[in-house]
Amino acid sequence: MGEITHPTGVIWEGGALDTAALDRLDKVFATGGKPGVRLGLRDDLRAALQPVDAVIRRTHPGMVAVRAVGFDKTATANWALPWHQDRVIAVRDRHDMPGFGNWSHKHGVWHCEPPEAPLADMLFVRVHLDDAGADEGAMEIAIGSHAEGFVAAGRAEAVAGQYPTKICTARRGDVLILPMLTLHRSLSATKAVTRRVLRIDYAASQLPAPLAWAD
Repeated sequence: MGEITHPTGVIWEGGALDTAALDRLDKVFATGGKPGVRLGLRDDLRAALQPVDAVIRRTHPGMVAVRAVGFDKTATANWALPWHQDRVIAVRDRHDMPGFGNWSHKHGVWHCEPPEAPLADMLFVRVHLDDAGADEGAMEIAIGSHAEGFVAAGRAEAVAGQYPTKICTARRGDVLILPMLTLHRSLSATKAVTRRVLRIDYAASQLPAPLAWAD
C-alpha cells in the first residue's frame, strides 16, 4: 500500500456492520472483566472479523489484521489516557534487530517498538460494539497528526494542540479507520454505561525476517 498519504487519514464507516456481523463479534469479544485485553487472532475471531476486513480493503487493499485488543469501559473500569501514539507491536519471537527496541513479554507474547517506517504503513481500526458518546468515554483524536511521525510523550499534548481535534462519538456498528501514528487520548466516562470497542491493527506488509507478526 505504501505510506498513508491521505491529508487526514481518518475514515468513518458509519453503520458499516449489520446485526449478524455484530452478533458474531459479540460472541468472540471477551475481556474477563479487565478494561483492556489483547485478543489472539484465533480462527473464530478471524472469521468474525471478515466483514471488518471487507470494510478496510475497500479503501486500503492488501491490509491484514495483525493484532486485536478488546476494551470494555464500565462504571467499575473507567479510565482516561493522555495524548499519545500507539507504537507497540506484537511479534512471534524476540530477535534483536536495529531499530526494534523497548522489548517486553506480556501474557506469553513478545512486544516491541519498531522503527517509524512499519508503523507509518499501518492502521488502527476501532469497531464499536456499543454506542460511544462524549459522556461515555469516547476517544479524542488530533486529525492529521500522524504526519508528524514519532512524537515524544512529553510533546504529545502540545503537538495535538496544533491540529484540529475531534471526539469520536459513535454508534454500535460504526468503524473508525486511522493511521497508526495518529495522536489520541481516552476520556473518562461521566455516566455509568458499558462501552465495548474492538481495536484491530492492520498492516500491509510483513516484518523483516526473522521477525514475524504474533498472529
